[in-house]
Amino acid sequence: QAQLVESGGGLVQAGGSLRLSCAASGRTFSSYARGWFRQTPGKEREVVAEIRWSGGSTSYVDSVKGRFTISRDNAKNTVYLQMNSLKTEDTAVYYCAAASSWRSGYDFWGQGTQVTVSS
Repeated sequence: QAQLVESGGGLVQAGGSLRLSCAASGRTFSSYARGWFRQTPGKEREVVAEIRWSGGSTSYVDSVKGRFTISRDNAKNTVYLQMNSLKTEDTAVYYCAAASSWRSGYDFWGQGTQVTVSS
C-alpha cells in the first residue's frame, strides 16, 4: 500500500521559513508528478506547487512565486516545499499528493500538516 507522509509543519512568525517534506513509501510506489496543496476553513483546496517527477518541471500559484520552491529527491522518493518569507496568508493545512500516471491525476494523498504563520 502506497503512503505519503508529510512533515515539517509548525508555528512560525511572519517573515520566517519552513521546509515541508513528503516521503513516499511502498515497494512499487512511483510518481508521474507530486504536488503541494493547501486548505483553510471555508475555502476550497488549492494547488500551491507541482513538480513533474521525471523532467523536474515546476509550477506555482501566483501568490507564492519567488517565495516557495518545490524540489524532489528521486533516490529518497521525497518531495520538498521550501517556504521563505512566510506571510499570515500562508496559514493553512498543507497536503502532499502524488499522481501515479499522467492519466490518473492525483490519486494518492497525505494526511496533511498544519502551517501557522503569526504576526
